[in-house]
Amino acid sequence: MQFIKRIFSPVLATIKFIQEHFKAMLFLLILFLIFAPQSKEDLKPHNLEQINLIGAIMEVSEVVNQIDEAASNKFVKGILLNIDSPGGAVAPSIEVAYAIKRAREKKPVVVYASGTLASGSYYASIWANEIIANPGSMVGSIGVIMQGADVSELMGKIGIKSQSVQAGKYKKVGASDREWTDYEINELNKVIQGTYDLFTTDVANARGLDIKKRDTFANAHIFTAKQAQDVGLVDTIGVEYDAKNRLAKLSAIDEPLWNKEDKFDKFMKKLSAQTAVTLHTYFPTLIMK
Repeated sequence: MQFIKRIFSPVLATIKFIQEHFKAMLFLLILFLIFAPQSKEDLKPHNLEQINLIGAIMEVSEVVNQIDEAASNKFVKGILLNIDSPGGAVAPSIEVAYAIKRAREKKPVVVYASGTLASGSYYASIWANEIIANPGSMVGSIGVIMQGADVSELMGKIGIKSQSVQAGKYKKVGASDREWTDYEINELNKVIQGTYDLFTTDVANARGLDIKKRDTFANAHIFTAKQAQDVGLVDTIGVEYDAKNRLAKLSAIDEPLWNKEDKFDKFMKKLSAQTAVTLHTYFPTLIMK
């Protein structure tokens, strides 16, 4: 009997270990299935990288870091920036523009306008080697705006008065508790016009356009892809397939290997989506739109 036990003791120990650590082993197996390479290509470093800039441009540190890292990656030979954005704040748009300018010094950069390439998002694109626009995209709106509400009438109706202490004549410029005075509007116009001059000058320099003719390509005009090409704001018209092929050609890549979405990020997005569906099913009031 003891002899038989000794023979089967490794098997029994293995079964006991599995029973005691079943959940941990199952978790590790799931992680392996999620993150394990699916093919030989997954083991090769990608040689072309796509970076997406979607939505309003306000906080761009992640996108700028992605561009800088791709520019420094010796395996990456070209960068495709896929943009669908109505624009945003001036400073973040310039941060992206100069990140592209730095990257272009090391390798080709192509911007693909997949939807909207307007205002700040166009500013962000100007230093790319080429801009390719989807036939159905909207391009342009090269202009600057600053706006605010005059809620003084509403404040009067509900009995609210504002008060402040400030030093400097222009310190309350843009306040919403009253109508703006002429000198305040002039002060704001000075900032707006200065920023517009910066915007249009950079566009003209980057795209090789005549700044004296800026009313034709700027002045907040909104263009179709074809109209934008006619005034020099984009180079060619095509879809994502064309943009990727063009970058591969500029990068002298015969066998393109594109970066794939991080598997952990993809897994977490899927998990979040499933959780949202579950919450919406059982607790619909928790979902905000």
